[in-house]
Amino acid sequence: MQLLQVEIFALRMRLKHPFETSFGREDDREFLLVRAETADFVGWGEVTVSRDPFYSYETVATAQSVLHDYLVPWALAKPIEHPDELVGRFAQVRGHQMAKAGLEGAVWDIYAQELGLPLGRALGGTRDEIEVGISIGIESTDELLLKQVERFLGEGYRRFKIKIKPGVDYDRLKAVRRQFGPIRMMADANSAYTLDDLPLLKRLDELDLMMIEQPLSYDDIIDHASLQRELRTPICLDESIHGPADLRKAIALGSGRILNIKIGRLGGLSQSIKSHDLCVEAGWPVWCGGMLESGVGRLHNVAITTLPGFTLPGDTAASSRYWQEDIIEPEVTVSDKGTIRVPDAPGIGHHVREDLIRSLAHAHWAMRN
Repeated sequence: MQLLQVEIFALRMRLKHPFETSFGREDDREFLLVRAETADFVGWGEVTVSRDPFYSYETVATAQSVLHDYLVPWALAKPIEHPDELVGRFAQVRGHQMAKAGLEGAVWDIYAQELGLPLGRALGGTRDEIEVGISIGIESTDELLLKQVERFLGEGYRRFKIKIKPGVDYDRLKAVRRQFGPIRMMADANSAYTLDDLPLLKRLDELDLMMIEQPLSYDDIIDHASLQRELRTPICLDESIHGPADLRKAIALGSGRILNIKIGRLGGLSQSIKSHDLCVEAGWPVWCGGMLESGVGRLHNVAITTLPGFTLPGDTAASSRYWQEDIIEPEVTVSDKGTIRVPDAPGIGHHVREDLIRSLAHAHWAMRN
């Protein structure tokens, strides 16, 4: 394919419910969308950055700069035979995985349309339906958290990821376990603890959790290996894995037993596939994490989750979980079984509401070949 034009849209969308983690609270979501165009097709990708450098050093501002000054010109420069080529083409830029993933995702969307295949099939996926869970931020009281869990159980969700931080952890999770019994539950610490917290983290073994996600530092795989040896509960790695090279080392060290695959954090769909394959080889289950995506990023998550190694429910909740109105139609919905039907139309499989995106964008850039 030869890209003729790439556009970048900066959006700010209000969340229906504030979302709090150990590193802060979000009331709205700032991110970038990428629209890539060839003579015959238009593809969409999402850059899953935030306004602030808290989850990652990448922000809306850094991603816009890297896309505009480097990645988009390199993608426009010559034809692309396969989206995998962009990994090498972008390699001179160190890091900036989310910026790379957003542009590469739009190219993958076009590539799947050229093949006449749903994106999941183009990636090598086989599922027609995926199982999903829900991520619940830190609520101010046990009662509010319990109401959230009860509500989402009623909506069909069967796996619950609950954010924790020091002081809001064991007792909060125990309250959920006491009220709802053997529901599938995991804890996400977003790097809020250290090895000094070992006694508390070992207590979490009592709660029969599916996993504890990224309890230690965002850039660590050494201390996680020490911690995993002390815990019965599997550790799931997130922030500290930025691609297959990091993952290979973490597997060798025994830094965990599960991987959260976030397309943006790993640098795109091509690197996510390679990471998935490494985990399958090592016997690590994988699941797809969320970054409060709009419908565009949500559909990319649905597509990658069709690969066979995704044996645990992911965070790809329904559009209505976060937005009064999404930028795709139809919106992503979850059945009363806690599943999402995989689109069967070519590419990401849903109509992207371009007029709405253009009206919502507070900044816009276009680059042509």
